Amino acid sequence: MSTIDTETARRVAKLARIRVPDENLPQLAEQLSGILSFMEQLNEVDVTGVDPMTSVTPMRLKRRPDGVTDGNIQDRILKNAPDAREGFFAVPKVVE
Repeated sequence: MSTIDTETARRVAKLARIRVPDENLPQLAEQLSGILSFMEQLNEVDVTGVDPMTSVTPMRLKRRPDGVTDGNIQDRILKNAPDAREGFFAVPKVVE
């Protein structure tokens, strides 16, 4: 069984950019250790002959036809733009 110490929990929190007070690190370490032990339990399950799946319910995403259109709707596309100039989206300058 893998256990995570408070120093590892501190590093994980820093990498995840989550501010965790020092007094909460032991609890975080315990929770992370619990997650790892659960994952180790999952490794014990025999999955031979089981096909991988992306969802627990059989479903298929709705599809739309991939057809070529004549386009020519620039005015409709730019209608909702906060700022459009000369037929293009105008955005603030990012680099100074």
